[in-house]
Amino acid sequence: MIADRPIVVAGAGAIGCFVGGMLAASGRRVALLVRPRVKTEIERFGLLLTDLDGSENKLGAGQLALSEDPSIFHNAGIVLVTVKSADTAAVAEQIAQHAPEDAVIVSLQNGVGNVAALRERLGGRRVLAGMVPFNVIAMGEGRFHRSTSGDIHVGEDAENTAGKLSVAGLRMRASGEITGVQWGKLIINLNNALSALSDMPLAAQLASRDWRRLFADQMAEGLAVLKAAHIVPVSSTPIPMSWSPTLLRLPDAIFGAILGRTMKIDPEARSSMWQDLKQGRKTEIDYLQGAVIALAERNHVAVPLMRRIVALIKEAEAAGNGPLRMTPQQIRG
Repeated sequence: MIADRPIVVAGAGAIGCFVGGMLAASGRRVALLVRPRVKTEIERFGLLLTDLDGSENKLGAGQLALSEDPSIFHNAGIVLVTVKSADTAAVAEQIAQHAPEDAVIVSLQNGVGNVAALRERLGGRRVLAGMVPFNVIAMGEGRFHRSTSGDIHVGEDAENTAGKLSVAGLRMRASGEITGVQWGKLIINLNNALSALSDMPLAAQLASRDWRRLFADQMAEGLAVLKAAHIVPVSSTPIPMSWSPTLLRLPDAIFGAILGRTMKIDPEARSSMWQDLKQGRKTEIDYLQGAVIALAERNHVAVPLMRRIVALIKEAEAAGNGPLRMTPQQIRG
């Protein structure tokens, strides 16, 4: 039975190690497909999972199976895909070669195109979309810190995969509108690039009205594109997506009070794109702003601010010197 077989995390970076570790801490059988550096780190230090509420879980290396070899998929009941979007095709080939035909594949990746890429390469296997609302920071020495709040959403299915994966401290909700949820998260993730360009923690950036206005203007472009494409984004908070640009433009005190009721953010939380620039890695800008720009071109919608932001991120990638530490005015150009 699928329920009796291990959950395998495909591409265990920050999100994958946190999600897999929380499942293992709740007694699930978990295996991680990891890079050599991460495997060595966990074998030496174990896995320490810390949360913005102050809670923590400590696991020894023996509480999870760790491997660099995709043959680790051979007995998987569920595969959680957490690789970067650019690596989706490659990991799909590994899953196709090694995982059982009845394994359930769940994409917990940024962007909106990964499920289609997985299904294209995995034939008739069951592939579900997912959305992870929170950020995780790799702190080193086996510590992974969740720095923002929220529950994971997984596409609704007859077998209640979301319910089977939900554990204490890592709630997963079944969603019948998962495509809209993914687009809603993508619109929020447009701020990843601004966070990276600012070199500021998310909480400090969102406390500044100038940065929020810039985010609001970029979000307004994205929402206009989705409207032209007849896509309805679904918010993962009680606040409707259509209200977000207006709320972002509010004075600091009013916005801070609203944010505090809907989301918790660690003072040192950073975006994954900031982490990519900091470590000299290629970002996922092509799968975030890039996806919206492609949709804008098909629907003849102008997105000048978004194009400017993509150009700046590409410039930072090419320079390899980390975040650019720009001001909102510099980004607007």
